[in-house]
Amino acid sequence: MKVLLIGSGAREHALAYSLKSDPAVTELHVAPGNPGIGELATLHQINPLDASAVSDLAQRLTADLVVIGPEGPLVAGVSDAVRALGIPVFGPSQAAAQIEGSKSFAKEIMASAGVLTAHSFTCTNRDEMERALDFFGSPFVVKNDGLAAGKGVVVTHDRGKALTHALECGTVVIEEFLDGPEISIFGISDGVNVIGMEPAQDFKRVFDDDQGPNTGGMGAYSPLPWAPKDIVERTEREVLIPTIREMAARGTPFVGLLYAGLAMTSRGIRVIEFNARFGDPETEVLLPRLKTPLAGLLFAAATGNLASQPPLEWSAQSAVTVVLASEGYPDSPQIGREISGLDKHESSIIFHAGTARESGQLRSAGGRVLAITGLGKNLSVARAAAYSAITPISLVGSHYRKDIALKASIAEMEA
Repeated sequence: MKVLLIGSGAREHALAYSLKSDPAVTELHVAPGNPGIGELATLHQINPLDASAVSDLAQRLTADLVVIGPEGPLVAGVSDAVRALGIPVFGPSQAAAQIEGSKSFAKEIMASAGVLTAHSFTCTNRDEMERALDFFGSPFVVKNDGLAAGKGVVVTHDRGKALTHALECGTVVIEEFLDGPEISIFGISDGVNVIGMEPAQDFKRVFDDDQGPNTGGMGAYSPLPWAPKDIVERTEREVLIPTIREMAARGTPFVGLLYAGLAMTSRGIRVIEFNARFGDPETEVLLPRLKTPLAGLLFAAATGNLASQPPLEWSAQSAVTVVLASEGYPDSPQIGREISGLDKHESSIIFHAGTARESGQLRSAGGRVLAITGLGKNLSVARAAAYSAITPISLVGSHYRKDIALKASIAEMEA
């Protein structure tokens, strides 16, 4: 099977890592990719948002499957252009990708599907924003209605900061704060059927103890020893299946990865957000644990054959991912600095995110630079592996959280 993967981040590196290990994959191509992905696949330097360029490449390669990683190309309609050529695509259509492209659209889908979520108002002017903030009170939750690279959400007790963010966004969704721990569950869908993956938890705040602004994610871990044993089945029943059915009923079937960000509230499961693709950094802990061959799974979804797919198989190992970020991230990341110390470790994997190679030297090229995943028999061992691998990495001004999966690993040991 010839596979073309679109994207260039740590999520795509993790996808490439798993696709490459699938015996069914004879050729792996990635566009545009990054230096780490380049060690696994043939890279093609095209604009991933250019539907014509992507579809032309897929046709030229005679790709058997195209996997679209980031949200940008999905919302731009790249999958539609490739499907028009008759090539199977794992990734929703432009219309279906609006479930991530517009927070208000996602709320509309959930309301129609009977999926429980936070009460909210969509606001487009200052008067509406102020009334919504006062209606819900502190802590204030303000979400950019459109794509914002994982940084469009502000949760704060500071009303002024909440209002400023709302005004900067233009159109926003302001909603009630949901209590309880957050988890992420991915659903693989062929437009009719959906298979839930094991849960993961990510860490969105930039600093330890969940301090500082939201980011695209500073780390993650899986499995979740504290999560209810039936959480995947409940999420399929209460969230994923109703949403997939609603999308199909609207004539916009969702084929791809439906990411459900959930709050385990005192009142039950509530959806915080939907994404239309693999989440980052959760992908970097889930795929190293997935034993089911990835290419076959994604091809089954892309061709409408998930019903015949056997249950997913998972490794008993735990995985912990720690993200190394550039100085100034998330507000003003400093890029172009040398990176060294990426030694290979048997129990960890280094996924490239924002990296570039200039004159043979690896340099930072984004806010989140590397995602280091440690594997082990439990969370404590996996954490040790991740931090052992990240410690010797040298990047001037870089930073990372020291508490990824710490509380969960302590609780696991005490159980």
